[in-house]
Amino acid sequence: MLKNDQLSQWDRDNFFHPSTHLAQHARGEMPTCVIKTASGVYIEDRDGNRLLDAFAGLYCVNVGYGRPEIAEAIAAQAKELAYYHSYVGHGTEASITLSKMILDRAPANMSKVYFGQSGSDANETNIKLIWYYNNILGRPEKKKIISRWRGYHGSGLMTGSLTGLELFHNKFDLPLAQVIHTQAPYYYRRDDLGQSEEQFTAHCVAALEQMIAREGADTIAAFIGEPVLGTGGIVPPPAGYWPAIKAVLDKHDILLVLDEVVTGFGRLGSMFGADHYGLEADLITIAKGLTSAYAPLSGSIVSERMWKVLEQGTDENGPIGHGWTYSAHPIGAAAGVANLKLLDDLQLIANAGSVGGYLKQSMQQALGDHPNVGDIRGEGLLCAIEFVEDRDSRTFFDPARKIGPAISAALLAQDKVIARAMPQGDILGFAPPFCLSVAEADKIVAATVGAVKTVMGG
Repeated sequence: MLKNDQLSQWDRDNFFHPSTHLAQHARGEMPTCVIKTASGVYIEDRDGNRLLDAFAGLYCVNVGYGRPEIAEAIAAQAKELAYYHSYVGHGTEASITLSKMILDRAPANMSKVYFGQSGSDANETNIKLIWYYNNILGRPEKKKIISRWRGYHGSGLMTGSLTGLELFHNKFDLPLAQVIHTQAPYYYRRDDLGQSEEQFTAHCVAALEQMIAREGADTIAAFIGEPVLGTGGIVPPPAGYWPAIKAVLDKHDILLVLDEVVTGFGRLGSMFGADHYGLEADLITIAKGLTSAYAPLSGSIVSERMWKVLEQGTDENGPIGHGWTYSAHPIGAAAGVANLKLLDDLQLIANAGSVGGYLKQSMQQALGDHPNVGDIRGEGLLCAIEFVEDRDSRTFFDPARKIGPAISAALLAQDKVIARAMPQGDILGFAPPFCLSVAEADKIVAATVGAVKTVMGG
């Protein structure tokens, strides 16, 4: 068996890690963590450390680790047919079955599923389909995409542009000109502290209306948003936000893309965020929860009204010029089928809603009065704590102090619990697997209290 010290050297010499301080890693100033095995909500590294993963990987291992049902489905598919493409009408039993299972669970206005590998490429597909759609309708100028500051939609060229976080723009010459950003629906960080949630929603809607008026509705194709902001801070929308935004989009004939890479398949305690907030979207982006990350797979769920225009386009222009080699990969599709069955059989979505509510309430009871805790928020099995220098004046810490990362590090070092320090703020995020128990939620809360005490005192 290879030792961790040898793997660590190989790692520094050969492995380009995403979202990593490359120089520090190459110099050995940050550790290599080699994960060996996992079960339920726990992962174990090669040194035998057992860690409670309160972020489900990257909020993606929804059914929990070590599910033999999915592993066996992957193995069986690989033995029977490891790969065939999905071009020109080809499919497999797994990809066709998964398509039906997704549409059976999706909002009633959705029509077809296009499969990719990641949330990023699914949103690239969405943009291409939106532009194609407007070209077929004879609206070549209607191409701009409105995204929101602090939204996360991927890290490619267009998708990195859609993402509204500085880290994904700086030194990459992004965002591209076709993407414009509007107000983040982030009530805690509102400028006017006197605003109610309803008033802040009205402010966000007014900002959107002003942007549309300034740019011209005939130039704007779509609006993309996560039902709950994820990487931008785990921020549920303020009261009345989504119905008000949807009314503006409908008025100006602007498509709605719901990025449900995080929220899709149960994280909010509902099958989709569209269900949770009573929305009808034109495109829905899916990925993480589709297979619980047991295999790479993503999708773009296309509405009936868009599908009819895509059909018209191919009647006029021939086969649609879009495809990936690994679209609807049968191994990923087999993992998806097994994963969705597990969600149903084990009633994991209901558990996500109930234990998620318990986790947030317990965090609020344990830390809600701490002088450096400004906000504790969440929805379903998403929870976040925002730390501030002074809660009464809502004074934020100097980012150079890296309070959020320090608390995350203390949580891991002291109690072997993994939570995520979110970007652009001192925010600690939680998104555990849906199989989380009440006892495990209690462990997360107790460990968080200890980590906050270590870093902040009190």
